[in-house]
Amino acid sequence: MTELWQNAMDHAVALARKAGSLVRDAVQNDMKVMLKSSSVDLVTKTDQKVEQLIIDSVKEKFPTHSFIGEESVAAGEPCVLTDNPTWIVDPVDGTTNFVHGYPFVAVSIGFAVNKKLEFGVVYSCIEDKMYTARTGQGAFCNGQPLHVSDQKEITQSIIATEFGSNRDTEVVDKIFSSMRKILCLPIHGIRGVGTAATNMCLVASGCVEAYYEIGMHCWDIAAGAVIVTEAGGVLMDVDGGPLDLMSRRVVAANNKMIAERIVKEIDAFTPLRDDAPIETKD
Repeated sequence: MTELWQNAMDHAVALARKAGSLVRDAVQNDMKVMLKSSSVDLVTKTDQKVEQLIIDSVKEKFPTHSFIGEESVAAGEPCVLTDNPTWIVDPVDGTTNFVHGYPFVAVSIGFAVNKKLEFGVVYSCIEDKMYTARTGQGAFCNGQPLHVSDQKEITQSIIATEFGSNRDTEVVDKIFSSMRKILCLPIHGIRGVGTAATNMCLVASGCVEAYYEIGMHCWDIAAGAVIVTEAGGVLMDVDGGPLDLMSRRVVAANNKMIAERIVKEIDAFTPLRDDAPIETKD
């Protein structure tokens, strides 16, 4: 099976590069923007076109594999991770960035077998940075090895996070409360580039010590999760327990010490799970 999964990863890299080319071309043109769950939850024809490109290619080359994609789920497809080889895809991570021409947009492709992540590919299209990792084989950016920061002091750290698309006032208050408490530890600063996948790659690259968020989705972090761990980092839930890919909560950090210190300051809440029954989401 090792060779088969390597073939799948090679195909994912080629698909990410092809998808990234479509994204770069679309940035130069007018785009039709549509809404999903709210006025700040955006989708474009490019999101849908890129996801369909990936689905069609995967079905042709690996017809028995399963697929979880952001736009497919938005259209009503179930979001269920089984033991079957499964591609977990965000065709355009950072759609709001994309719409506004903010230069951080990524194609994110994770791959799981028996519910365990096997590889991750994140292509930061505008930067032309290809992040790749396979379980047990290290993490790379454009072929160069990645390693997390060796910083052990939270007060000497930069932490990444995002506001997400939920504008419920109670949720926003919790997000700001967490940021305030973490910022005042104190730390060097809080950053965020508007894409979960890229934030996780920045942890893997050693540029930031940690990234945390509540409200993102499995397709936002599946690929990045492999890249972080293969670069020497750690993953956990915002309550300090093991990462649950479907929970929509994540802490990714360079080491356990930094991760656990952040967890102490997070005002946690529990969004609807990605794998909740469809009728629950209506």
